[in-house]
Amino acid sequence: MSVQLAIHGKTFSAETKPLMEKMWADICAKNCQPLLSDFFKNHLLEHGFSVAEVPSYSTEKGLESADMAWSIGGDGTLLETLTQIGAKEIPILGINTGRLGFLATLSPPEISAALDTVLQGNYRIENRSLVSVESDVDFFDGKGFGLNEVGIMKTDTSSMITIKAFVDGNYLNSYWADGLIVSTATGSTGYSLAVGGPLVIPSSDIFIIAPMSPHNLNVRPLLVSSSAVLSFEVSSRSKNFLISLDSRSKVIDSHFKIEVKKAPFSAKLIKIPGDDFLQTLRSKLNWGLDVRN
Repeated sequence: MSVQLAIHGKTFSAETKPLMEKMWADICAKNCQPLLSDFFKNHLLEHGFSVAEVPSYSTEKGLESADMAWSIGGDGTLLETLTQIGAKEIPILGINTGRLGFLATLSPPEISAALDTVLQGNYRIENRSLVSVESDVDFFDGKGFGLNEVGIMKTDTSSMITIKAFVDGNYLNSYWADGLIVSTATGSTGYSLAVGGPLVIPSSDIFIIAPMSPHNLNVRPLLVSSSAVLSFEVSSRSKNFLISLDSRSKVIDSHFKIEVKKAPFSAKLIKIPGDDFLQTLRSKLNWGLDVRN
């Protein structure tokens, strides 16, 4: 049975073109119907790839018939792919041609064998919870969801901001800090980790609330259920603040209230045999590494 494969990728250099040519040849040799994102198709054409007749998509509507999606790049590219898919919940395979790769874990030399594995149905799908942001204004143009985290941060380089936080309408704390991160379990290895948050197994149904450079010695990251509704009121000298959602961000007025909760749909990540979170921790972060072992 033919598989329609939606493919999104990042820009690549002349040095990595042979790698992309091998990857494209593998895809064309299999029983696949490729469907390219407009951005990636244009980039392939610029590098001389014969993809003029390959169909492409620019919005979710163009993905109606896609069976799965491939993200070719780093974790940021996978997050872009997820934004394109939205609530369609099309399974995504992340191919890492970037650097670290916590989400896109499949290396290019594994692609040919992995494609056979996937087409044979020998894979599992991991459901990953998403976080959503709501306010009086649609800051993210109908794409107010993310896989990793929501960030509320100051916009200047001087004064801290004050973030008044509530859990299910109950007052939690007022954070005097550079900002605050609300992370999913998947995002525990991202920005949350950098500000002192814990590592969390991705299947865990929690949010991590982690302050950024708080001016309080007794404020630490907190785990809450992802069924909770979190709300925030921000005050700052500059009268505005930065809100980020994965790799996207907006500067907004401080009079807006922000509500953060679990999205009504999830991300579905394709995992082939041998690809698991604990192995990724050990190989990517050297987690638990001890010369005595």
